[in-house]
Amino acid sequence: MSKRVAVIGAGASGLTAIKCCLDEELVPVCFEKTDEIGGLWNFREYRDEQAGVFKSTIINTNKEMMCYSDFPIPKDYPNFMHNTYVQKYFDLYAKQFNLTKYIQFQTKVEHVTQCEDFKKTGQWKVTITNLKTKTVSTEIFDGVMVCNGHHCDPHVAVFPGQDKFTGRILHTHEYIDHHGFEGKRIVVVGIGNSGGDAAVELSRHAEQVFLSTRRGAWVINRISDDGLPSDINNITRFHNIVPISIVNSIAESQLNARFNHANYGVQPEHRFFSQHPTVNDDLPNRIISGFLKIKSNIKRINKKSVEFDDGTFEDNIDVIILATGYTFSFPFIDESIVKVDKNQASLYKYVLPVGVTPSTLAVIGLAQPWGAIMPISEIQSRWVTRLISGAVKAPSQAAMMKEISAKKELMAARYVTSQRHTIQVDWITYMDDIASEFGVKPNLFKIFLRNPAFALRCFFGPCYPYQYRLNGPGKWDGAKNAINTAMDRILYPTKSRVLKSKAKPGSFTKILKIVAVLAVVAAVFMKYF
Repeated sequence: MSKRVAVIGAGASGLTAIKCCLDEELVPVCFEKTDEIGGLWNFREYRDEQAGVFKSTIINTNKEMMCYSDFPIPKDYPNFMHNTYVQKYFDLYAKQFNLTKYIQFQTKVEHVTQCEDFKKTGQWKVTITNLKTKTVSTEIFDGVMVCNGHHCDPHVAVFPGQDKFTGRILHTHEYIDHHGFEGKRIVVVGIGNSGGDAAVELSRHAEQVFLSTRRGAWVINRISDDGLPSDINNITRFHNIVPISIVNSIAESQLNARFNHANYGVQPEHRFFSQHPTVNDDLPNRIISGFLKIKSNIKRINKKSVEFDDGTFEDNIDVIILATGYTFSFPFIDESIVKVDKNQASLYKYVLPVGVTPSTLAVIGLAQPWGAIMPISEIQSRWVTRLISGAVKAPSQAAMMKEISAKKELMAARYVTSQRHTIQVDWITYMDDIASEFGVKPNLFKIFLRNPAFALRCFFGPCYPYQYRLNGPGKWDGAKNAINTAMDRILYPTKSRVLKSKAKPGSFTKILKIVAVLAVVAAVFMKYF
């Protein structure tokens, strides 16, 4: 009989987990507590425990870098999609692979426990509640894939005097759109992606918005050279081998050339790669127009005013919005299996709990990448389903612990101390690490021997998710063509006006790019050779 796998959640991670189960001839049973797929990206006017995007949210990664590796996003979809397009893509994916038939909607997972003979069978008891009928039942599964995401519990910062404030205090978890905030004086706390988006949107409707930040941030634009998405220029295998010190200097110089971060009050003391960047196209425009003002960290909150740690005050504040992130948790799993402490858990590759053998329970999508989460969740799911099926084996417990300890030391040395930086990963490095676990890491040397031009495109060009379908288990025959035609899909939606003649890029710009590439190659050569 085919093995049965419980998939918890039908969002971006849960959908691909279902599909990967089917690819390995496993039987998935997905439990989704809402009545629709999409998870975080399924916008809802009403918020309860379910996290969700703002009504205006646009994704920060372009469609070719965020799609599942064997299902390109339609060419007529925008490069940076509004959340409604992301949801449409999930709907297409679910329809293409007939995924919804395996989902039990309005079903909440209450407990996940090991069976009495777990050491022998690797099986789990999953207790669920049908939210329609209120009935409780328990089923046995050969594997469990936990896909509830890391936007679980709002992290609510507390400041001195906060309880005396006479205005409204809310977390971005509760924020839907600008309605109800018109004409207000608002303080947004936190310069991450949610804080930046909320501050920019509100600055168009409020009387005045103040954005409070402890340490500043490097602010990235979605659009880069030649008007192309910035991530296809930066997430390449070539960039991935360049020393971080060199990338830091180049990136900081480029970002300050767009707008001087010090002059705008957002300059951080840390280097570019020491914190997750903030992606926001409009932040400098709102600052320079005066509708948005950057402030330091809050020292104290009074009845109607806020005092900042640089000694300044802002009076007549109506609203304080806490964009202070989330913590993740697994309340349905006993701490003896997965324990979360200070937003950290002992998970090998952020996937497999240490001490659980055989490895038939996995956490999917628990990563904060410099890139899109969807391909990461997919490659994790491809690996885990092969673990559950028995096609590959997990490393030893000693090897897992050694890798976890090394990762923690690396994180502490590189990133500023923050609950946000406990699950941070570099996209290509992490994708390659997981791909190596089950033999799908692209072998560019072998590819080069057969097709040098294509290998160079894979190395110097964008590292599209399709690269992880070029060889090994789950190989997709359309992967090579998807890579070769990706730029056509990127440019297609921008060319809504047909031109009589094509614009030619300036030769001087080309020369500068060539010189820059040669300079970086020389620097790498001098360092390592």
